[in-house]
Amino acid sequence: MALITLRRNLCHLSDFRIHGALAALRNQRVNHVHKIVQEHLCPWFCSLPPGPVRVRFCHAPCQKYHSENGNDLPPVGEPAFSQVHDWDRFEQNLKNEDEQISYRRLNNFTSSEEVLSFLSTLQTLPDAVAAGALKRICEVEKKGDAQRLPKEILENSIFQAVCDQLEQDPSNLSNATLATALQALTLSYVDPRSSLLPKLVAECQHRLGSVGLDVHSLCILGESLIKLRGPDCSAVERIICLLQGENLEAFTPEDVVTFYRILQMCPNSVHEHQAFLNKMNTFSLSVVSSLSPNLMSQMLTALVVLDQTQALPLVIKLGKHAVRHIPHFTNQELGKVLEAFIYFGHNDRFFTRALEQHVAPLCLTLDPEVLSTVMGYCGSKRILSKPILNAVAEAFVCQPEKFSLSQISELIEPFGKLNYLPPNASALFTKLENILLTHFSSFPPKTLLKLLHSCSLIECHPVNFMAKIFSPHFLQRLQGDEPYLDRLSLAQLTQLFLTSVLECPFYKGPKLLFKYQVKSFLTPCSSLETPVDFQLYKSVMIGLIDLLGARLYFASKVLTPYRYTIG
Repeated sequence: MALITLRRNLCHLSDFRIHGALAALRNQRVNHVHKIVQEHLCPWFCSLPPGPVRVRFCHAPCQKYHSENGNDLPPVGEPAFSQVHDWDRFEQNLKNEDEQISYRRLNNFTSSEEVLSFLSTLQTLPDAVAAGALKRICEVEKKGDAQRLPKEILENSIFQAVCDQLEQDPSNLSNATLATALQALTLSYVDPRSSLLPKLVAECQHRLGSVGLDVHSLCILGESLIKLRGPDCSAVERIICLLQGENLEAFTPEDVVTFYRILQMCPNSVHEHQAFLNKMNTFSLSVVSSLSPNLMSQMLTALVVLDQTQALPLVIKLGKHAVRHIPHFTNQELGKVLEAFIYFGHNDRFFTRALEQHVAPLCLTLDPEVLSTVMGYCGSKRILSKPILNAVAEAFVCQPEKFSLSQISELIEPFGKLNYLPPNASALFTKLENILLTHFSSFPPKTLLKLLHSCSLIECHPVNFMAKIFSPHFLQRLQGDEPYLDRLSLAQLTQLFLTSVLECPFYKGPKLLFKYQVKSFLTPCSSLETPVDFQLYKSVMIGLIDLLGARLYFASKVLTPYRYTIG
């Protein structure tokens, strides 16, 4: 430990006897670690001025040589460590540091060839580096839905040596190494004939019953076993129970999110662990500020899957901290965040403002799925954001071909809900009409009905398509295998019919049959009318009572001949 302090701090010191230190190093056995120490020390020694200098050690193992005045340092030629195991501990610490360097190099490689070439240069291969190399190879070779490594990798002698080393005696692997190796196998299958996976899983199950595993290892092992053996694996339930017995303060932000992912993959057992999940939801408030964009997206996704509607304080805090991450979210991450906010009904004006600043300039480069989710967020929360709506309209006009039919409907619907026409409305609806003429029969019936209904709300009446949607053939497609049409579809059809009567008197095509027309648009579950503001309604009603003298002199919620409700 003393020489570690020496090696890290020597360049800042002015009190060290160079000759004494060199003599202490010369007395140690010459080995690989000794050479590494010399390589690190030599440049620093050459740059130091001549003359006696001193150092003050402050680590406990070196208290025998601790000095306040520098005069009681060991004499020249005397070993700097009082016991042999002190050197062994130093050698082990340096080895771990070398492993960290190797880990950093592995993470920088972008191909299996680079990883295998690097491994071939190592004189010895520590288990931790072997597991890290296996994981990196599986990461870089994971392409699309491919589950197996290429044949040339599997037959490579260095790769086989890595697998053999991990397979030889799993009981000697550290907890972190075992977890890393299992994590690697979740990315790609190695060789179905290999016993590596069964041996690692067996060792994992053995340690769950006999060895104290730390929280981080438990989280990684739990997630890996679910991916490899499924959520019904007995070891998974054991890991969840062990994690519930741990102190929440022992969970890092990464561990917290991993625990959410574990429960996300075990939906059938969530109710059994809801009490602990409530505690985790409360504890997670303290780690939100430390979450990366990726972890934040994963946590919100898990909260949706687990239906944690009671965790609104956590969702609100995640929304506040998501503001600073908006420029750093990937397209997929941003989409997941918006989907979660839609699910929980969350709306934050600062988040919306940051979204405007991000979406508007990058709209042409964002994925169509993200743009449709952004519009879904604005539509569901009634957010009239002109920068977003204008940018999305421009993106659709410039690149209509990159949007799927369902995404087109999701883009257009918010314009109708928010009653907003973008500046390029003429070009927008010309592009839309061309797509409808070309792909009318390809649209799902309900998607098409919602799209045309949205157009009519902003007075872009789909006259050219009314004859088709009022036809018995389309109505049969709309009903599908259901015994009757749902209330919302009937209301949308009725509003389109009224549009043809009131707004388009020149339309002479087929009419909507009376049996498909609703009597009122005000319904409990699927009302097409804008809900009345209760406070405004109450104020007006009180004023009328004061003016007229009694409630019986006026009526509210009066149904008109055209199915709309007044008051």
